[in-house]
Amino acid sequence: IMMAMRQGEGAVTPLQRKLDILAEQIAKYGMSAALLLLITLTVKYLVNCALAPEFPPASVMFSQFVSIIIEAITVVVVAVPEGLPMAVTIALAYATTKMLRDGNLVRQLAACETMGGATVVCTDKTGTLTQNRMTVVRGVVAGRTLESRAEARAFFEALPRDTRSLLLEGIAVNSTAFEGPDEQGNIDFIGSKSECALLGFGKTCGLDYRCERADHRPARVYPFSSEKKTMTTIVPVAGHEGRFRVHAKGASEIVLRACTRLVGSDGTATELDDKTRTQLLAHISAFAGRALRTFALAYKEIGDDELAACSDDEAPLENLVWIGVVGIQDPLRPGVRQAVDNCHRAGVIVRMITGDNIETARAIARDAGILTKGGQALTGPQWRKMTPEQQHAVLPRLQVMARSSPLDKQIMVERLQERGEVVAMTGDGTNDSPALKLADVGFSMGIAGTEVAKEASDIILMDDNFTSIVKALRWGRAVNDSVRKFLQFQLTVNIAAVLLTFMSAVFSADGQSALTAVQLLFLNLIMDSLAALGLATEGPTDAVLARPPLQRNSALITFEMWRMIIGQAAFQLGINLLLLNHGLDIFHLPASPHGTAVLRTMVFNAFIFLQVFNQINCRRIQPTEFNVFANIHNDTGFLLVQLFIVVAQWLIVTYGGVAFSTVPLTGAQWAGTVFIGLLSLPVGLFIRMLPDLSACFGLESANSAAQQHRPEVSTARMRMEASVKDVQYAVRFFSAIRNSQLAKQQTTADDEDRNFLGEMPQFSPRASTMPSSDATAAPTTNVSASNSWARFKRAVDKSNGSSGGSSI
Repeated sequence: IMMAMRQGEGAVTPLQRKLDILAEQIAKYGMSAALLLLITLTVKYLVNCALAPEFPPASVMFSQFVSIIIEAITVVVVAVPEGLPMAVTIALAYATTKMLRDGNLVRQLAACETMGGATVVCTDKTGTLTQNRMTVVRGVVAGRTLESRAEARAFFEALPRDTRSLLLEGIAVNSTAFEGPDEQGNIDFIGSKSECALLGFGKTCGLDYRCERADHRPARVYPFSSEKKTMTTIVPVAGHEGRFRVHAKGASEIVLRACTRLVGSDGTATELDDKTRTQLLAHISAFAGRALRTFALAYKEIGDDELAACSDDEAPLENLVWIGVVGIQDPLRPGVRQAVDNCHRAGVIVRMITGDNIETARAIARDAGILTKGGQALTGPQWRKMTPEQQHAVLPRLQVMARSSPLDKQIMVERLQERGEVVAMTGDGTNDSPALKLADVGFSMGIAGTEVAKEASDIILMDDNFTSIVKALRWGRAVNDSVRKFLQFQLTVNIAAVLLTFMSAVFSADGQSALTAVQLLFLNLIMDSLAALGLATEGPTDAVLARPPLQRNSALITFEMWRMIIGQAAFQLGINLLLLNHGLDIFHLPASPHGTAVLRTMVFNAFIFLQVFNQINCRRIQPTEFNVFANIHNDTGFLLVQLFIVVAQWLIVTYGGVAFSTVPLTGAQWAGTVFIGLLSLPVGLFIRMLPDLSACFGLESANSAAQQHRPEVSTARMRMEASVKDVQYAVRFFSAIRNSQLAKQQTTADDEDRNFLGEMPQFSPRASTMPSSDATAAPTTNVSASNSWARFKRAVDKSNGSSGGSSI
């Protein structure tokens, strides 16, 4: 187990891999832009110095070179996305804090965003899909049937005395559960829920398990094994020195295979013939079909020699005597069906892996909405016998695995990952640890899980509830969306700020850019830290479950995002260049140093407000999301960040002075720059309405197959294929019935025709065809003339080979 757990360490998540590549590319482009700016401004300054009437002194040149270098370094600082890791960390930290309130304790931060791309959830049944509150509600013992929980006492008292003693002894001694105070201080049975259900049934029937255990000290105990699906305890037989009784319980069909006799209605052991075995299997199937977990109880007696020959590892499970089988009810948790439907709506396939009987597994999975029409169910032994190729062939339609072992879970994860799936796996036992570690996201149970399983997992379900997995899926997708929102905003500012700095510096007469180094640093603060706080703290909405998961290798930036980035950057660059060249005329400012200072302050102010309103644009990145103000009243973090930026900008413009190279603006000038920033919203709406031209540019659209992971065989397709097969079977069935009826009618008609010909009188060919007036009337028949004639014609046609007329 430890070696298998080490194999999954050090894995890099899909988002981390994409972000590393993107950050490296942006850094290269930023360094290239800074180097090009440095070279261009240096060459331009040297050319201007050479063309000047008088060459400037060295001190002035040195000062100018320092200014150029500072400007180039500032471009590098603006271009390099140093806030990207912080944005991811903030999004993950915020999500994990909120997930804890939803019952998810995140042990690995990366698991949160990995869960957002999950395509398959492999879940346990007991305690995760069901309430783990088990009760014996059905049973068959010694030929008598328990129909409901309320009849338990009467059912027990109707059993023979020896059978009652055997049943209670087997329930009490072959168990590890016990009675004690639970976490709330209430007295209840503690231990395996199935054993608790059996002890609860025994208590209803008058069992004092403590006395039974005190009277029957175990000689050997073989604990329950997930591979054997049984538990066995050997105890001395009271009053018989040297005799021991082997009590076995577990999976009903496995125990039944080990039995050769059964306890009859009179309490004596009789041979277990094939007919009785078939009847018992029918009872087991009936219980399982009602979503009941079936447990069988059996026993046999052995001597000292046989006890000494017993292995320490293998229980003596042969030639057992069948006592009976019980059906244990474990109802579904409230909301599980809706949670499974949400997974299907989100394009996530849910597979149930359980140790229960396959009929029980099918019934529970069908009730939970996991097993759909056309889906398949297998047992663990069937799965293990398959070759990897056969397993891959059956996986697209496999929805339920019953009688599974921890190894089956591990193989399932490996096969799914080989198909490019992002797998989430649940587990509670120590043997589940390798599968939890191997899965992309491992969920352990906070209540029923072992410490080893919790250490191997990435997320702990504090309430052991499947609905908490769906909540983790929502938060994971919200994290991925937050990172993409931040990237869209940051790249827009990157492109606009770098190009504006480069173009304004190159084409200006004095080589000064539109934005000073200090202004660019404040812009970098907005672009990195504050934007990360604002865009990474929005919670998930129901819309995140209305789209399929992302492909593992999908592009981080879609065509729609590039369209918005380039469109907004072009608009911002154009509007700022327009203000730089014609701002004095537009705002009616004097062509003086003060007028120029006011214009540069307005350009800086307009550029900042363009970013403020573009942040609102970036709240929605999906192509169908046109309302960028949706749920903004609940996005408190975003609103606070926006308020802080506006207040900080007012303070900088009003009181920044020499440090920020600004002058105070009038109310009209403030209104003008805010209006220019507001134009980002209609421009963003216009860009969203542009057609999808991703194929022309070789980019991935948000709705393309390269972005969205679609299951190879969807549940809708399975339902359709199953419905088509049902129609085909119905047509064949009714065709077979029709052909059978036609054949039967034809046979009946042939018999009637032969009988009819035999009853016809023999007429002479020369006889008159008209009866005489005094002739005796022929006896009447109850056959109509038309029918008689038709029958007669058919008979004659057949007798004459259907070639000539009648012989009459």
